Amino acid sequence: MNDKKQVQVVSMLVDNNAGVLARVSSLFSRKGFNIDSLTVSATDNESLSRITITTQGDKNVLSQILNQTAKLYEVRRVVALNPESSIQRELLLVKIKADENMRSVVREAAEIYKASVVDLSVDSMVVELTGKPSKIDGFLAVIEQYDILEMCRTGVTALERGGAVLGQALESAEAEA
Repeated sequence: MNDKKQVQVVSMLVDNNAGVLARVSSLFSRKGFNIDSLTVSATDNESLSRITITTQGDKNVLSQILNQTAKLYEVRRVVALNPESSIQRELLLVKIKADENMRSVVREAAEIYKASVVDLSVDSMVVELTGKPSKIDGFLAVIEQYDILEMCRTGVTALERGGAVLGQALESAEAEA
């Protein structure tokens, strides 16, 4: 049995009410689970929000997270997303010190990763990159040799591939409606 710590992406549908995010993050804190990244977004249903949390742990920790989170009154569904059967993306904005001599070097690195230069000033550039977290990490490893002035990562947002809707077949979700 593999009990190594692994990155886990947990996706949940919650009631779109004030304080839900505080209750979910408080549960993680009380139980000693660290949140590596957290995104909250609207869904196609105004009464629900999607929370995506990236954390680390073995299978036991993941099981505890899923069980404890599912007990919260406002959590409608919670699943651990399998990286092979889900689409996981992240957005990076990074401001790099770049005078006239450095711009072409930064642009070349950005092009290789299919990133876009979204702002250019006399002494800096802002590059935007969307992709898998490993792609973001790879790009940052390449540009870390340059003078990074600031950066911001959104954290992972994810959906299951195919007809699955938060762990249940599409037909099951339609039958509930």
